[in-house]
Amino acid sequence: MTAADVTGDPAAGWPRPFVQGLYWTQMTVGSAYSTASRTVTEVDLMRFVSIGFTEPLFADASGAEAAGYQGRLVPGALTFSLAEGLLMQTNVIHGTGLAFLGTTLTVLAPVLVGDTICVSWEVTQARAASAGNRGIVTTRNLVRNSAGRIVMEYSPTRLIAGPPEPRPAESDGS
Repeated sequence: MTAADVTGDPAAGWPRPFVQGLYWTQMTVGSAYSTASRTVTEVDLMRFVSIGFTEPLFADASGAEAAGYQGRLVPGALTFSLAEGLLMQTNVIHGTGLAFLGTTLTVLAPVLVGDTICVSWEVTQARAASAGNRGIVTTRNLVRNSAGRIVMEYSPTRLIAGPPEPRPAESDGS
């Protein structure tokens, strides 16, 4: 038995991943996708605010009520995080996403505990990166609640891998 047998050498006949994200060359301008939905829970809110978002708007029901909200207000940062999580669950950049480069973000309406959100995105720019087999892809992402209202819009720019380079044919030694 070799060390590779014990450690599980990844090159030793391991099957391909079940899921493979899109390469930047497959992300053509105008292509659009959407995610599954997710309900924002009280547990989501409390876990998030416990890491430092102690603003009374988020930390207690009376704070949100005093500000005129009809329910537990969810921070925009949590809405963004949940939206990105929904996008990741689609596996669109699984194994191909290399870096999150930045975003613009606008909160258009409040999200409250109990709201169900989903995300749609459309590719708005895709180009080769300045170096390597990779590209820069920008999308327009819309977060919608279960009433159909757009509650957030953001436009992330990501570094995405290109397709594998073709391997040169191996010589058979003849």
